[in-house]
Amino acid sequence: MFVITADQIDSRNDRDRAREMIAHLVAQSPRAFSLPPDQTAGDEIQLLVSAAGPALEAILALHRSGHWSVGLGVGSVRTPLPASTRQATGDAFIAARDAVLRAKKTEAHFALEPGRTDAAAPGIEALLTMLLLLRQRRTPQGWQAGDLLERGLAQTDIAEQLGITTGAVSQRLKAAQYRVEQAARPALVRLLEQLDVAPNETADNETDSTL
Repeated sequence: MFVITADQIDSRNDRDRAREMIAHLVAQSPRAFSLPPDQTAGDEIQLLVSAAGPALEAILALHRSGHWSVGLGVGSVRTPLPASTRQATGDAFIAARDAVLRAKKTEAHFALEPGRTDAAAPGIEALLTMLLLLRQRRTPQGWQAGDLLERGLAQTDIAEQLGITTGAVSQRLKAAQYRVEQAARPALVRLLEQLDVAPNETADNETDSTL
């Protein structure tokens, strides 16, 4: 499973952004979470996700906001699950804690840790970091065009809505490397799925592969 621990950047000099970020994540993917997202330790968010796709979407949303260091832990989780994320435990939670501590020192404010040693993990982290840094350099105009394309609008419709030419829309999407991101996302999801191979732990320390 996938555990995301996100710590607010420079929280001492900023307002508490945890509640609004949780609300945004739930609105974006209401069925993505195995347990309701929790605010822990004041300025920290913790998420438990069973699938790689929604986990990637949550990471991208957190990173795009610019206010979070994001740690992704991949591995087993103790079952049966408790009532809240903050009560849950397992290798993935420990890995996410290690990851967020390391994320605070990285350029992309992101790190990935597997619950068990996996030689593929550093490479997957590197690829995810490249995507995050690509998005980090995107202009507001690039985001605007990309968001409309994500909603299913054709480039002609985007041009009409933004009051620009279709050629200008194409240039914005190209400068934003939006097509590159679209091609990379499915590949990253598959890599994360391959990393998530550990069965979950039951309360009596046996493994459970049903989740």
